Amino acid sequence: MSRNGADRSNVHRFTPRGRPQNGSPQSGRPPSGREPAFNAPWPPVALGALLVAIYAVQAFSGAGAGIETGLGMVPATVLQGRWWTPATHLFVHGFWGHAILNAVGVLAFGAPVARFLGERGRGPLRFFGFFLLCGVVAGLGYLLLHPTSTQLLVGASGGAAGLMGAASRMFTHPGRLSGLTDRTVVGLGVGWVVINLMFAVIGVVPGIGAEVAWEAHLIGYAAGLFGVAPFARMTRAR
Repeated sequence: MSRNGADRSNVHRFTPRGRPQNGSPQSGRPPSGREPAFNAPWPPVALGALLVAIYAVQAFSGAGAGIETGLGMVPATVLQGRWWTPATHLFVHGFWGHAILNAVGVLAFGAPVARFLGERGRGPLRFFGFFLLCGVVAGLGYLLLHPTSTQLLVGASGGAAGLMGAASRMFTHPGRLSGLTDRTVVGLGVGWVVINLMFAVIGVVPGIGAEVAWEAHLIGYAAGLFGVAPFARMTRAR
């Protein structure tokens, strides 16, 4: 977003209803180690492509500035009637690199989340809903911290950070949620905090000059990290 290994007692297991485990004879997939190099589920692929396609419209339609200001979020105006912008700001970006980087993040971290929430039935809807929820929480969190700001916020990084936070709990035990004290979960969380505190000190992305809404990155990450388990329970992905 810009401004322009645990033990079994520490693991939560959720299996989308009716979905066989990867590598089982019923799953229809190759055993572990024989999967194709690129096998990301279609929901994160579609979402990443959508982000790039929308920016292409911004860049080539001649209406880019209008789209950015119409869908971007200005905290000071949200409570004045622009209530939709905490959601819509996720789908517009400031420049090509911004859109592509967020699309790559959605694809990389969205793949394990999409598998966890289910690739069939309502699984894709759960995935899109989770991304949107994390992004809206990130936007609203930024709004609460800066209620009078007139800065225009655009970009999917709040939602992508939520996918990252959720995915951090799936790396140690694929298909299961590691506990919050898992070494991988803690390490990735600390790394993400350090990176964003560096953005806070520097103020801009080095080499690009774009300002970074680092607070939204951290809030979105926390939403994914802490929210994936209750979200899975509430949407019956178990």
